[in-house]
Amino acid sequence: MNTDCLFCRIARGEAKADVVYRTPTLVAIRDINPQAPTHVLVIPTEHVETLGDTADAEFLGSLLVAASEVARRERIDLRGYRVVINNKAESGQTVPHIHLHVLGGRAMKWPPG
Repeated sequence: MNTDCLFCRIARGEAKADVVYRTPTLVAIRDINPQAPTHVLVIPTEHVETLGDTADAEFLGSLLVAASEVARRERIDLRGYRVVINNKAESGQTVPHIHLHVLGGRAMKWPPG
């Protein structure tokens, strides 16, 4: 684990965050700069920088299952929600630790960016 990584520190409970869901392998927190009425980040406790840095289907699948559970708990699952993974700086990834954005609570537009 990268000890200087903000998301690693949050996962270990060393940095403050509004936690909405937790398992032994991930933590879901409210985004500090929300882009929708509901904006939750699903962060694995294992430090992996980008989607391209893993081919572990079980690991990646667990993140998607958690995103679905977050949507259910936040009550955005019935109307619809978006799940986003940004990869590297040009896509908008600001923390080099893979994470999913779960966004909902309003109609989403396309194209997204």
